[in-house]
Amino acid sequence: MAGNLDRIDEKILAELEINGRLSIVELATRVNLTNTPCSERVKRLERSGYISGYRAVLNKDKLGYGHLMVVQVSLAATAADNSLDAFNRAVRTIPEVESCVMVAGAFDYLLTVRTRDIGHFRQVLGDTINKLPGILQTNSFAVMEVVKHA
Repeated sequence: MAGNLDRIDEKILAELEINGRLSIVELATRVNLTNTPCSERVKRLERSGYISGYRAVLNKDKLGYGHLMVVQVSLAATAADNSLDAFNRAVRTIPEVESCVMVAGAFDYLLTVRTRDIGHFRQVLGDTINKLPGILQTNSFAVMEVVKHA
């Protein structure tokens, strides 16, 4: 861990990463602190940016979006800053795109795309992803199993 974190801060972060809904009482017990110092540490970690937010992790299968694809994206040109910015802005508007990372290598971006089924994915790919600014080529891969999720 970077910065001025001690072992207790690291324990707090590890516990909250597993379950962000822990009460201060439960968190304090798990990291061997009393409530007030634990609460103060959590607030400091939030203020200093080590904790950037809390969220619910939804069960995509139960919500009807169990079909997961990985899409490699190559842009026609990446030298112009505006081509990357235009792509970045546009891809953020697609609700089915679960994540988008820019990578170094044989292609430019790697997307994870959640849809209802292969037909829905085909529609999203053809009608939306392939029409993003600057797209040269995409390659899609069906995910067989998620082994570890962030």
